[in-house]
Amino acid sequence: MLITRLTVPPPHPRGWPFTIPAVRRLADGIDLTTPVTFLVGENGSGKSTLVEAVADVCGINAEGGKAGTRYASTGEATPLGRALHAEFTTTGLRLIRGPRAKRRAFFFRAETLFNLGQNVSGLPGFWEEDLTGQSHGEGFFTVLDRMVAGPGLYLMDEPEAALSFTSCLRLVALMDRVAREGGQIICATHSPVLASLPGARILELDEDGIHCAGWKDLHLVDHWRRFLETPDAYLRHVLDHGAASPS
Repeated sequence: MLITRLTVPPPHPRGWPFTIPAVRRLADGIDLTTPVTFLVGENGSGKSTLVEAVADVCGINAEGGKAGTRYASTGEATPLGRALHAEFTTTGLRLIRGPRAKRRAFFFRAETLFNLGQNVSGLPGFWEEDLTGQSHGEGFFTVLDRMVAGPGLYLMDEPEAALSFTSCLRLVALMDRVAREGGQIICATHSPVLASLPGARILELDEDGIHCAGWKDLHLVDHWRRFLETPDAYLRHVLDHGAASPS
């Protein structure tokens, strides 16, 4: 383990994002007890906000990239990043905050990945391929295969955004390998496939804060299961013309 606990110590700031229930829960702290931690929850529950704050604490630009290298125009930490406290192991301090050339931490943020690629593709320590010459999903895996390997901290924000079902399974295999190699992953996701990784800890963010949940008990999994079994039961509530007939 590289990071074992996240806390927002007093005094607790007011205003966004500290009005989000999951962020308020950080006043009590949350423990990271397994090599892979998934953050799941609805849009607006604070998943990305928390992952970005961890990136700030680790010296990684919240827009994505490597530890010790800034790409943002402002270079400023997020509000939560300025307040968040992380407890590091000795190995974590060495790999995340040690000499820049030896740092092993990367933030894979789906939303800004291709903007990042325009700045770093082909540079030493990154990937050689031009992401613009690949499909969206192929580009994602070019970066994942090159940047997520071995001991280190790997932050991910919705890495499934461009991935097919089969590619999500491939990412599950990559995460499992990294965990066995001594890496730590914190991943915000909407994917029930990714969250199914055996041995991972799942933290569900909702209106009650943050709580540990089993995969089978996740609202995310329950909704997908019900939808795939009877899509009309959901579609009739969102389509003006009533339930659509499956083709």
